[in-house]
Amino acid sequence: MSYYLRKLGFYVVALWAALTLNFAIPRMLPGNPVDIMLAKLQQRGGTVTPETREAYATLLGGDDSTPLWKQYLTYLNNLLHGDLGISVSYYPAKVTDVIATSLPWTIALVGIATVLAAGLGVLLGAFVGWRPGTWLDSLVPATTLLAAVPYFWLALILAYFFGRVLGWFPVQGGYDVTLTPGWNMEFIGSAIEHGVLPALTIVLASIGAWLLGMRNMMVSTLSEDYVLTAEAKGLASRTILRSYAARNAVLPSIAGFAISLGFVVSGSVITEQVFSYPGIGSKLLGAVTNNDFALMQGVFLCITLAVLGANLLVDLLYGLIDPRTRARS
Repeated sequence: MSYYLRKLGFYVVALWAALTLNFAIPRMLPGNPVDIMLAKLQQRGGTVTPETREAYATLLGGDDSTPLWKQYLTYLNNLLHGDLGISVSYYPAKVTDVIATSLPWTIALVGIATVLAAGLGVLLGAFVGWRPGTWLDSLVPATTLLAAVPYFWLALILAYFFGRVLGWFPVQGGYDVTLTPGWNMEFIGSAIEHGVLPALTIVLASIGAWLLGMRNMMVSTLSEDYVLTAEAKGLASRTILRSYAARNAVLPSIAGFAISLGFVVSGSVITEQVFSYPGIGSKLLGAVTNNDFALMQGVFLCITLAVLGANLLVDLLYGLIDPRTRARS
């Protein structure tokens, strides 16, 4: 129990530190964030009134005339009430509404692609590492080569070949704009069709790292005493592979999967830009381009919560999968 309490305490402190950093970043930038946001608002045709300035100052916790500690307390109070402010880029939409409309797209695309890449990579890596030196082992460099290819280049190649040349899949958007979004087969089918190429880009670019990592851990695990003892007892190869070698070799991959799963929220900015996909990554890029501090803070907050939550979950699972972890803590 003390192991789990220590882990929870650590992540509470980490969350507080991340929230504090999220508060400090806009104030470390040159200029007054309130003035910058109001200038962007005027450029977009918005009307700036004293009430508008007060609202934006409240949004960011206060302007230069407000003591920093009061700004910090206001910022935390807004977070507790779920108030992330108004987005300048998508004025007058709330940040929570902007994130809510784009987050499901990123979770569906990058989440499914990450799970597929990790699952296939770990599974193939286990089989390749179980019999090193075979013809399957010679294919590993080909998969790791894909990991070194820039995302945008691979995305452009897939878009050109499968979209332009063969015409199998659309290359832009998240669904057919002539359809009304909803839980119907026509819209879901269109969304899946538009998501194939972006998902394929992510899977091809990341599967090599999973495969290589699992393969190397399997080779290392096969020399451990408990695997040699299991072989000496005459256990079936399938049992040794599943219950002894793969079970221990997969632990580092689980930790890596937690980090990857947490960053699903940030999406793949480049991939979403190439395919004009309506995910959170494109919203983050737009927020940075337009100095939309409120939206930046909201997206960073989502990324922080996702990463910390995923790592906390895996840390807790680690204690169940490997009891030695609890004993060392």
